Amino acid sequence: MQQSPRRKPRITICQSDYDRLSNLVAAYEQRNPEIAENLAAEIDRARIVSDKAIAASVVRMGSTVTYMVDGAQSKTVALVYPADANIEEGRVSITTPVGTALIGLKAGQSISYATRSGQIHDLTVMEVSQSREDALAE
Repeated sequence: MQQSPRRKPRITICQSDYDRLSNLVAAYEQRNPEIAENLAAEIDRARIVSDKAIAASVVRMGSTVTYMVDGAQSKTVALVYPADANIEEGRVSITTPVGTALIGLKAGQSISYATRSGQIHDLTVMEVSQSREDALAE
């Protein structure tokens, strides 16, 4: 049974992620308008904060995230840009439906998202950690 998506939770994105993701949207507009539109919709509804003000509990680019979909077994992935994606190594692209759903969420938040085939799923973030490089940059 397909359900309708729930109301989207509030999300927060740091300025550097917003700038790079906006550029990514522009790059995808001609190549894959659906991906560009979905990603643009997510980042446009986000609250943008400075890189120093973003909480460590918020999913940002490079974060390692443990999440569950539809209450099934949890998965742990790193959220990356398309060039760095490798699902076998647990690196999911921001341009995938799951990647787009994850950006800006924090532990405990849930969001409904649609797969490319149109199925609606509920994703819940269990845990977020930042990469060592991000921690050193701050």
